[in-house]
Amino acid sequence: MMFVLCICCTFAHMEQEEYHVPVMLNDCIDALAVKPNGVYVDVTLGGGGHSAAIRQQLGPEGRLFSFDQDADAIAHNAAVAEKEQKLRQRGEWTLVRSNFRYLKNWMRYYGVEQVDGILADLGVSSHHFDESQRGFSFRFDAPLDMRMNQQARRTAADIVQDSTEQQLTDIFRLYGELKQARKLAAAIVKERQHTAITTTGVLAQVVAPILGADRERKDMAKVFQALRIEVNGEMAALQTMLQQATDLLRPGGRLVVMSYHSLEDRIVKNHIRGGESSDMVRTDIYGHLTTPLKAVGKTLTPSAEELASNPRSRSAKLRVAEKQ
Repeated sequence: MMFVLCICCTFAHMEQEEYHVPVMLNDCIDALAVKPNGVYVDVTLGGGGHSAAIRQQLGPEGRLFSFDQDADAIAHNAAVAEKEQKLRQRGEWTLVRSNFRYLKNWMRYYGVEQVDGILADLGVSSHHFDESQRGFSFRFDAPLDMRMNQQARRTAADIVQDSTEQQLTDIFRLYGELKQARKLAAAIVKERQHTAITTTGVLAQVVAPILGADRERKDMAKVFQALRIEVNGEMAALQTMLQQATDLLRPGGRLVVMSYHSLEDRIVKNHIRGGESSDMVRTDIYGHLTTPLKAVGKTLTPSAEELASNPRSRSAKLRVAEKQ
């Protein structure tokens, strides 16, 4: 079930930071080039840091739509916002509990045909990793869940228990880029014949012997990443969102996307370059590029100061494009 919560008030900055510290905040806001009376979309609300910064730039006529499919994120931002109740000082702010793959449908619902900027921070919120019972991290022994939208049917445990060996191999190879994909899948299939793999702890125990001791933590993170991507359909959702975002942007509008691993970054780069998520590009009958987007500046990475204050940013890449 999806719901909408419309709030016209500001954030309490410190409480928001306790939930999640936004990555490359100033870089993102600078890249959006926010107009006070513009219409903007933050398709990954999370702890609300980027949305709060966008709203600081908006005037009373501006509008911001913030998407998140996670009930915790919506509840957190609603609770923080209600404490200040400074109506109409920063424009209208609408929270939408929905996957960003439905971006265009929701904008149509609100009568919005074009927007001035769209921000996507594709990383998993630190809240998800720190909330042990959500099952995103191998640091805790918890139910093997990993659903961003907890109303979704399939959990990571369902995938581990029900997928064929070939399907598991494909998941680990495609979404974790793991050389040991086939061995990992075989180990899981063998173990589940007599032990239900329904917790993060059991999964970690099963796959650990397959991972090299020198790379165990990094490769374990990739195992969990691969399952998380499969559970939430992240790659397909990203491709859909990018196409819809491009259609919604008015000429001169900005698309700002921050990614954290090569799979995401490759899709974003290819979309900006050629209008497609694959390596293919759009061309006219003469072979000239017809991509609707133009890259703005170089790909940005975290500064030394950012890395020191927010280690989560270490793999971040920020790409910016403008609608032509």
